Amino acid sequence: MVKLDYRALGLKVGLEIHIQLDTGRKLFCHCKPELKNTEPDFRIIRRLRPAMSELSSIDPAALWEFRKMKTMMYEGFNDVTCLVELDEEPPHEPDEESLLLALAVSKAFNAKVFDEVYVMRKVVIDGSNVSGFQRTMVIAHDGLAEFLNYKVPIWTISLEEDAARRIEDKGDVVVYRLDRLGIPLIEVSTGPMEYPPSSIMEVAWLIGRTVMNTRRTKRGLGAIRQDLNISIVNGAKTEVKGVPELSLIPKVIEYEALRQVNLLKIKDELINRGLSKESYTPDLIDVTGAFSSTKSSIVKRVINEGGMVAALKAPGLRNILGFELQPGRRFGSELADRVRAWTRLGGLIHSDELPGYGISKEEAAAVASRLGVDSFILLMGPPGNELQEAARVIVDRIKEAFDGVPEETRAAREDGTTYFMRPRPGAARMYPETDLRPIRITFELLAKADKYVPEPIDKQIERYTSMGMSRELARQLASSEYSIEAEELIRKYEGKVNPTLVASIFVNMIGGMGKDVSQLNLFQVIDKLLELYVNGKVTREAIQDAIQKYVEEGGGRGIEDVINEEGLWRMQYNEVESIVKSLINNGVKDKGKLISIIMRDYRGKVDIRDVEKAINELLNKG
Repeated sequence: MVKLDYRALGLKVGLEIHIQLDTGRKLFCHCKPELKNTEPDFRIIRRLRPAMSELSSIDPAALWEFRKMKTMMYEGFNDVTCLVELDEEPPHEPDEESLLLALAVSKAFNAKVFDEVYVMRKVVIDGSNVSGFQRTMVIAHDGLAEFLNYKVPIWTISLEEDAARRIEDKGDVVVYRLDRLGIPLIEVSTGPMEYPPSSIMEVAWLIGRTVMNTRRTKRGLGAIRQDLNISIVNGAKTEVKGVPELSLIPKVIEYEALRQVNLLKIKDELINRGLSKESYTPDLIDVTGAFSSTKSSIVKRVINEGGMVAALKAPGLRNILGFELQPGRRFGSELADRVRAWTRLGGLIHSDELPGYGISKEEAAAVASRLGVDSFILLMGPPGNELQEAARVIVDRIKEAFDGVPEETRAAREDGTTYFMRPRPGAARMYPETDLRPIRITFELLAKADKYVPEPIDKQIERYTSMGMSRELARQLASSEYSIEAEELIRKYEGKVNPTLVASIFVNMIGGMGKDVSQLNLFQVIDKLLELYVNGKVTREAIQDAIQKYVEEGGGRGIEDVINEEGLWRMQYNEVESIVKSLINNGVKDKGKLISIIMRDYRGKVDIRDVEKAINELLNKG
């Protein structure tokens, strides 16, 4: 892997952080904002089509989605879905609680709140909204978030409805669930930042943590989602949607910067080879005959099903089609992404990867001879429009390579690489919601929002240090995903349990395990362990041992069962006294050595205070 100099590349990254709010109703109706895992109460079928906006144009991203010719099936529930989600009833007035939370976040990020807020329709016809648009409101703009060592430009803070959940893709039919549609979201969009990738990850976490400090956000998988806008000098702004985990952000940034660097290298190579856009046309040539005796299972299957093998000339692209852009992703992969996004074909095969896929060297040579060029692309499928559409989008993408990096929207994979989703949206995407009045932001609304303003991270750290935590532990807890749970238990056991112990459990014990514990009921487990600790039933050391065992087993047993089977109950004082007495009788009379032996042999079962008390009493007797 090439080591990138991000400063020299002029790397800039913007963030879009989406956080679900935990409110009493959905944003534009009075349904409960809850997700369901039961069998749906009803299903409906819809087809979405783009229409001209007030600007007399059609959004390119919407047009791209429409050409996939998908049918949408929506699953609904009687208690969390109503006619608003089905686009059969006008939206209700926006939820005031959600609006107040958005205003509070705007204050926390020093953003300028608009005097009037307009509900806008954002065209989205991928099926995630029954109406074909998502409702959104820009609440504030031009803010500055300051926390720790970062100064982050906040471009906009918006309040919008979440989209429907994509459940299944059956090819021509995509299944969505309507329970999530309408749940309120806050979107924080930053300006471009020149911090290194690891710092961008921390900034994303701090923005999300600050919003979560309102104590009115949802938790769990999918409650916080992040998109990235990435560019380098001479490259292009690329939006990467749906980065699944914060920890993946540095890798996604690194790989996208690398992709743009390599696309610029391809641009230079195309020019150096004296090639031009005019050399590429979407003319397909039937080369099925070259594979009459093929041993390729892929090709055989297509031919046996009545399909054909078509070739597209790609003159001058030898070793460019196979040029690696990201780990395991080549320029040919970019072309295949376009084919999969635009057509029903599964992809393509290019000459730089032949022989391969069971296609022999002789078959590849026969195709090259038939075409009169040594670089080409093979497409396979039923004769007709799909193959021709695939040829057209491939040629379009090859021509874009002469300009360097195309602006586009991409999706992140779990390994940090990305793939093409759709073109970047245009100006025609947004227009006013005609069924709702503008919202006047009054002094009364701003005053009501004050109670939700989240505590700044710096002040949070100072508050933790005032509880006796070290500054490092306080900083770790403030940055931890478990700070809310830790604070709840600190308040519950105030005066009974040292806050440093509670913080250490979450930061060092849970955070240091390096395992995904999101599906385990750890809050209740830790609460129970602290209760047992306060009542003298377990020791401080036993808490760590019990949690470790509980996590290793995946939460299969109750925590008291774990304590029973691992023998972690705290010894009674008379048992400790007996152990100390036995050691003294065997000649061990040094206090330090006695403590060392007992804490080593009975770790987690004895309390140090009981050990010291017994040693002092018995040695003084002697």
